[in-house]
Order: sequence, then structure tokens, then C-alpha cells
Amino acid sequence: MKDFLKKISVLKYLVITIRTFAIKPNIFKRFLALGRFFSDYHRYRKLDKNTSYSLESADLFPRIYDKTNVHNIDPIYFLQGCWCAKKVFENKPEKHFDIASQALMVGIISQFTPTTMVDIRPLLIPLPGLSFVKGDITNLPFIDGELKSLSSICVIEHIGLGRYGDPLDQFGTEKAAKELARVLAKGGNLYISVPVDMESKTYFNAHRAFTRDHVLNLFRNLSLVEESYIYGKEMSDSYDVSRGFGTGLYHFKKN
Repeated sequence: MKDFLKKISVLKYLVITIRTFAIKPNIFKRFLALGRFFSDYHRYRKLDKNTSYSLESADLFPRIYDKTNVHNIDPIYFLQGCWCAKKVFENKPEKHFDIASQALMVGIISQFTPTTMVDIRPLLIPLPGLSFVKGDITNLPFIDGELKSLSSICVIEHIGLGRYGDPLDQFGTEKAAKELARVLAKGGNLYISVPVDMESKTYFNAHRAFTRDHVLNLFRNLSLVEESYIYGKEMSDSYDVSRGFGTGLYHFKKN
């Protein structure tokens, strides 16, 4: 029986490995797309020449996966980024701080509110309005109650899983949540997002997911101002456990 279970375990790891390294799109679709590229190139060369530009085979730059019927965009990052930016814009803080969120969202916020980005990985692109401080979300470089406006979008679910070079820690999320609450000023606003699911679980090493009650317990010393949820491509004002996996967006305030 033990040998049988071991075989199942080996098979499981084999399937995970194949999924991880599988070519997407598959090799047939790659060749088909490349064929369309060369067909377009040869037809383009036969058109009336625009002498303002050179056209040499040495300058070919194939982009073969962009012919889609709709915008190829991640709905979660699109919607939660818009949600957070709107929140900061509406509350108009003198300065905003973000902990390890997507750099594109943080950069946009910095163009209407001076923003400091904190991350374990340096941001090497200078941008007016945006400053960078190297820091760990489990040990933030701020004193108690220092920050009046704070965001951490799709971050705390990753802490302790090692995906981004952070130390392995089964209590990483709890430590991160505690630090965010610690540095938030009285009357300050905190904007976070996390995956939600039918039960709290770890999808190692991608992320953890939480029930609504679990999230509220993580920030039990703060007051919930507003909550929204993303299921598929839609925003909702209510948590619906029957819909399974989604993303929860939470606006907390420290009284």
C-alpha cells in the first residue's frame, strides 16, 4: 500500500512539473503564428514603399501573439489597481505610501499624490513624484502610527512562501498584517487586496487565499470602511462564498 501511495505522489509531482514547463501556446500554434508573421512581412514588402523608413531583414522583430479579439489584460490587476488609485485620489492625502504593490499602479498614483514605494526589491526606474525605500513588510522602516495613507495590493498573501525571495514562514501573512496596522496613523487609511476563497488555504508557492472572516480577523484592530470583490471580470459589493475563488478589496481605517 505504501509503495502504491508513493507512486501516486511521484505521478502528482510529474504532472506539476509538466504543467510548469509546458509550452504555452503549444508548438503547433507557435509555428502557425510564425508562418502568419512571415506571410505578413512578404506582403508588406510588396506594398507601395514609404522611403521615410528603412526595412531590412536584420531589423525583424516578431510579435506573434498580439492578434487577439479582445484586450489581453489581467482583470484582477486592472480592477484592483483602478480601485486603489480611485481611493487615494478621493481621499487626497498629502503623501501616500505603498508596500510592494504592482509598480505600474504605484507609479500612476505618484503622478497625482507624492508616493513612497517600499519593497525588498529596488525599483531602478526614476520617476518624479515617486521615491523608493527598501524595506520588508514584516519589519517596516517606520515608527508606530507614522503613515496616514497606506496601500498593499495583492501582497500579504505571498509573504513567507519564498516566491519573491522572502524567507519561508508559515505566519508571514499574519506578521505582514500586524506591521501594516502598526505603522498606520490614527485616522489613517489602509487599502489592501487579497485572494478570497471558500476556505482559507495555501496554494504553495503562488499565494494564500482567505475567507472574509479570516481577513477581518487579521485586521481586527482596524475599522472596515468598505469592501468590494472581484469574481471573474466583475466587481461586486458582497462576498459570495458560493462563487469560490476571487479577490477581496478592503478599505480599513484606524480609529
